[in-house]
Amino acid sequence: MARMYSRKKGKSGSRRPARKDVSWVKYKPKEIEDIIENLAKKGLSPSRIGIILRDQYGIPSIKQVTKEKISKIMEKKGVKPELPETLLSLMKRAVSLRNHLEKNRKDYISQRGLELTESKIRRLVKYYKREKVLPVEWKYQPDKAKLLIK
Repeated sequence: MARMYSRKKGKSGSRRPARKDVSWVKYKPKEIEDIIENLAKKGLSPSRIGIILRDQYGIPSIKQVTKEKISKIMEKKGVKPELPETLLSLMKRAVSLRNHLEKNRKDYISQRGLELTESKIRRLVKYYKREKVLPVEWKYQPDKAKLLIK
């Protein structure tokens, strides 16, 4: 897939194992759900939990073992974060760009980057409102985002 704001092609992601069966995994689905719940209680995001499960526990794909995504398991256990991970990461980027621009006011390239990032945030918020992931009255405000990120 092409990049949104540059004329470049995207980098390909990491590859999953060629085998569809995960018979070498020594954890039962219930044990994996408990590990996910414990990691989520520590405040880790679903993608970070997936990386930890892959690297430390040897589980290549949680969906192949448990038949559910990590975010669905977190929702079922009641430890789902209040904001989606994609929105939160874009807000972190916007906050760091705003902090950079406070120190470097003439950095026009970063100003453009901030405009593009906040545009992505607004489009994502519109999508999440339409899909009823966020409440209809939720609104992105840069000063409140700074408080949410810290």
